[in-house]
Amino acid sequence: MRRRAFITLLGGTAAWPLAARAQQRGVPIVGFLSARTPEDSVRERDAYQRGLSEGGGFIEGQNVTIDYRWARGDYGRLPAFAAEFVEHRVNVLVVAGGDAPALAAKAATTTIPVVFAIGSDPVKIGLVESFSRPGGNLTGVTILTNQMEPKRLGLLRDLMPGVSVVGALINPNFPPAVLQLQDLQAAARASGQQMVVAKASSDKELGAGLASLVHSGIGALLVASDPYFDTRRGLIIAFAAENRLPTMYQFRSYPAEGGLISYGPSIVDAYWQIGIYTARILKGAKPADLPVVQQTKFELVINLKTAKTLGVRISDNLLSLADEVIE
Repeated sequence: MRRRAFITLLGGTAAWPLAARAQQRGVPIVGFLSARTPEDSVRERDAYQRGLSEGGGFIEGQNVTIDYRWARGDYGRLPAFAAEFVEHRVNVLVVAGGDAPALAAKAATTTIPVVFAIGSDPVKIGLVESFSRPGGNLTGVTILTNQMEPKRLGLLRDLMPGVSVVGALINPNFPPAVLQLQDLQAAARASGQQMVVAKASSDKELGAGLASLVHSGIGALLVASDPYFDTRRGLIIAFAAENRLPTMYQFRSYPAEGGLISYGPSIVDAYWQIGIYTARILKGAKPADLPVVQQTKFELVINLKTAKTLGVRISDNLLSLADEVIE
């Protein structure tokens, strides 16, 4: 059997005999469900495992088993993955990579503890009763990145004050997409900014949407927060570079990999926190007693090398606001 096929089997149902043996040995099993990919979540997964260790001394492969499911940006796969974890009675179900995995977990179980990392208000989308008293079987971290599109648009305008038309890329299959679009359109109207929107939820639509934005004559681009776009960030960054398009993103990983600028929460801190909460639940805490943590650390990151390549001058004021400048 080829190595890639073998790894694929271990990432799917073939991993369950291993999990069953772990349960027989008294080793707890964590089901980890993400809308993203393992390739674009290396730092996040490391932070999660660090939280597990620091929160309760849990180390993967020693005294805890973690079984991963990656939807790779396809939200339609999430309900089946969640049901699979429930069927095999994992001790804790961890859901990350946007709101969709958390909503799938809530629909799948009312008894298994669920720890989430989401980008929206968990009370408004019906995951918990309140931040301080979640109630039920869910708790976790919200980074509120889905509500920051107007702020990102404002920063993009500060970066490119002479641009008359800005493009926005949105995934219509992302649960918060309707509110994201409403927020962006309201912010654009308030500032007198002309904006063109492209929608994409598949690779075919992504290529066509980006091309349509360029043909519309946009001078800058805002990529709305969405795990699907995170899984395709290499493609989006390359497109922006090829078309000399100044682009705003949500996470540091984008400018770290050659994008121009990002503004958003520290996602690594969020994953560390859900690792802490997972450890506490494995040691006996109940989700209903663990308040939802609201991420308060936000970072503006600018890639100065990319700015020079694009011919974009970063103002001294914007540079002074940056938490990190990549040179």
